[in-house]
Amino acid sequence: MVPPVQVSPLIKFGRYSALLVGVVYGAKRYDYLKPRAEEERRVAAEEKKRQDELKRIERELAEANDDSILK
Repeated sequence: MVPPVQVSPLIKFGRYSALLVGVVYGAKRYDYLKPRAEEERRVAAEEKKRQDELKRIERELAEANDDSILK
């Protein structure tokens, strides 16, 4: 088995700096995108309610028409 290699302090510093920058960037990006996603979910929920209401009305009209035809 090969003994571990001594890694340069400059390389260690660069790796940990990149890790820290990535974590900070990810946190800022998440904070930026979170309100947008919440707004999209809210709009989608409103659209779904509207579509469900239209389907319900359509079903009621179809049932009303079926009843009149059978009589």
